[in-house]
Amino acid sequence: MRSKTSEPGPGTDLRRAIDHTGYYPEVVSDGVFSAVGGEELVAYYLHHEPTFDRDEVRRHLTVAVLTPTRLVLAHTDEHPGDDLLPDPYTSTSTEAVSLSTIRSVVVTRMIANPTSGPSSPAEAVVTIGWGGVGRIDLEPAGCADPECDADHGYTGTIAGDDFSLRVSAAADGGEAVGRLLAFAEALSSLTRGA
Repeated sequence: MRSKTSEPGPGTDLRRAIDHTGYYPEVVSDGVFSAVGGEELVAYYLHHEPTFDRDEVRRHLTVAVLTPTRLVLAHTDEHPGDDLLPDPYTSTSTEAVSLSTIRSVVVTRMIANPTSGPSSPAEAVVTIGWGGVGRIDLEPAGCADPECDADHGYTGTIAGDDFSLRVSAAADGGEAVGRLLAFAEALSSLTRGA
């Protein structure tokens, strides 16, 4: 495990934010900072969310880290014991994506009562695409003739959907929405010339 640093900066702030969640902070920090590999942190976003697994609540933590050259995503989940690992355990998956491969950063802001004047977004969704994961939606094709019973094949769309995160002020707090939008802005600024 990496030693904790007391130097001020985004790395120290991220360690404090991970510690503040109380969700296996040593495990999460080790996974995140191993994937960052000593590179400078430009920005980060941390999202702690519960998931429901039958009668149990399980927790999930997503940490997105922006460095000058990469986007690092870390996901940590907790699991009950199973046939291979009889004791409860965590799994941390990390992915490091070169900023030059990011194709799109889509930001959706939901503003309540827009006719009342400027207000903070009630929700935000950030979707980042780099071509690692795609989704194909198909449906039977047809023609305008209602009597036609010919096979017209299929029609559909291909959509990139590598990473998406939705945050709402009602569930996560208004500050969480603002932090997600700030992270998306930092990512957009670094990928504009890539």
